[in-house]
Amino acid sequence: MGRERRGRWRDGRGRLLVRGESGEVLGAPVPLEISTSYRARTRGLLGRDALDGAMLLSPASGVHTFGMRIPIDVAYLDRRLTVLAVRTMPPGRLGRPRLRARHVLEAEAGAMAGWGLRVGARVEVDVPPAP
Repeated sequence: MGRERRGRWRDGRGRLLVRGESGEVLGAPVPLEISTSYRARTRGLLGRDALDGAMLLSPASGVHTFGMRIPIDVAYLDRRLTVLAVRTMPPGRLGRPRLRARHVLEAEAGAMAGWGLRVGARVEVDVPPAP
């Protein structure tokens, strides 16, 4: 799998690596759904009862949870994939956009804390090579 630090991704799947502030990988890779097209970003997690891993929305600076069935964790990432903020949002809410955010990660509520994802951490997106 090829590693990409910034958003030149396509809709598909990959793995998310969470790095601590000193650069060490925290835990195992997380299964990742990548949503970069308008259609995929708009659909997001709507109508799902669960998510295995995380979903990356790119580009994105904010999200909402209208029409969602489950509470979610939301991490706002800058262009270098550094975590700017992490919030838990119940269904039916409108999240405040983050000015420096370029990407948003979504996961089931509580998952991000288990991965060690917090403000200042960096993530890496590992995607399979293009055919």
